[in-house]
Amino acid sequence: MPRIPAAYRPAVWVAWLVGAFLLLPMAGGPLYGIVVPGSAAALALLAPPASAPEGRIDVRDLGAVLGIYAGVVGLFSLAFRYFTQERTAGLFVSFAAGLLLGVAGPVVYTVWMRTRPLADLGLSRTEWGRAVALGLVLAGVQFALTLYGYALPAPVDWVPLAALALVVGLFEAVFFRGFVQTRLAASFGTVPGVGAAAALYALYHVGYGMGAREMLFLFGLGVVYAVAYACTPNVLVLWPLLLPMGSFYNNLQGGEITMPWAAILGFVDVFGFMAAVIWLARRHERRSHPTQVPPPTGRPVPQPLVLSSGGARRA
Repeated sequence: MPRIPAAYRPAVWVAWLVGAFLLLPMAGGPLYGIVVPGSAAALALLAPPASAPEGRIDVRDLGAVLGIYAGVVGLFSLAFRYFTQERTAGLFVSFAAGLLLGVAGPVVYTVWMRTRPLADLGLSRTEWGRAVALGLVLAGVQFALTLYGYALPAPVDWVPLAALALVVGLFEAVFFRGFVQTRLAASFGTVPGVGAAAALYALYHVGYGMGAREMLFLFGLGVVYAVAYACTPNVLVLWPLLLPMGSFYNNLQGGEITMPWAAILGFVDVFGFMAAVIWLARRHERRSHPTQVPPPTGRPVPQPLVLSSGGARRA
């Protein structure tokens, strides 16, 4: 089968990402979860990503992924299935604990337990310019399709939702892309890693009480986010614009979440804990390796989808 030359593959994948967003108004719901992954799989045959380096499956990585994932889903299920809006203290504590576990768990495992750099989680200055550029393009398309011309309600009805979206967006970028996707791709290859991470992203919404039809749609959306991150493995491609914007719009449209101004303080606290863990990990890196950040141990980070004209290059 003829393949697209490597020099054109970056533009092809960016065009696919834009097209996947433009498809949202026309093929929403379960159909999106079929069309988008199917088209991505077909395109991967014509413009294949660089393969992950050969080697054995890292059992410790897989155990960490599944263990932290189960903890996150369990805490979210506790928050949204057991507690109710009338039991706000328990709901918020369980939800916040899930968010913190999804960020602190991967950071501790990566930096302290496996002595890998934060760059393994997409938390670095590597490729930041490319990541910001791609993130702006995709966020611009999403904004045009969702929030452009949208009549916002009173500030008390949307500002807390914006704070929620920013914190959840950081959690999803670090946990599902920087951790789950990276570790699965390192053991199984880029394409299986993208597919499996997107599936786990969809399934974790069972913690929110979502059904099969909604999760099929989220599987398609998860493929889009996973491909964007594979193109430029830096969380800046997804946060603080793309993921929070999508979450914010969905919460506005749903109209089911109402929070007081005081909720913002809670989200600021959660964000502060996340930032503190990342800062401590960065400090640990610098103390352990004052001259340079070491390469990841075990399985290297898989190659990104974006290829240069001279062939594949590392992120």
